[in-house]
Amino acid sequence: MARFRPKKNKGGFTLIEIMIVVLIISVLLAIAIPNFMRARETSRAKSCCSNLRQIETAKEQWAMDNKASDGDTVTMDELTPDYIKQEPVCPSGGTYTVNPIGTYATCSIGGTPGEYNYHGLEQP
Repeated sequence: MARFRPKKNKGGFTLIEIMIVVLIISVLLAIAIPNFMRARETSRAKSCCSNLRQIETAKEQWAMDNKASDGDTVTMDELTPDYIKQEPVCPSGGTYTVNPIGTYATCSIGGTPGEYNYHGLEQP
């Protein structure tokens, strides 16, 4: 009677192959995560600048309706709801400063030095 040896199952992955796959995934994540974070911050900054443009447009309309000149002050309460439906909320958690007529509205970005102005520039 012949003895049969059981076949060794060679269908699995070796430790080296698994380590290479983990290394490749780690490199891809190291590249992708910073790009994702940068894209998210860029999106927030663009949304904030869009809100500032809305505030500026409302200020201009308010100034024309009230025959205001440069230096006259206006508050957010005077702009809502007649010129802006509701007070804009900064996506980064900053607060909007309306500023007098003739000067641009600004947003203080929470936790970082500087502000975004109407043109989207960060100022020191």
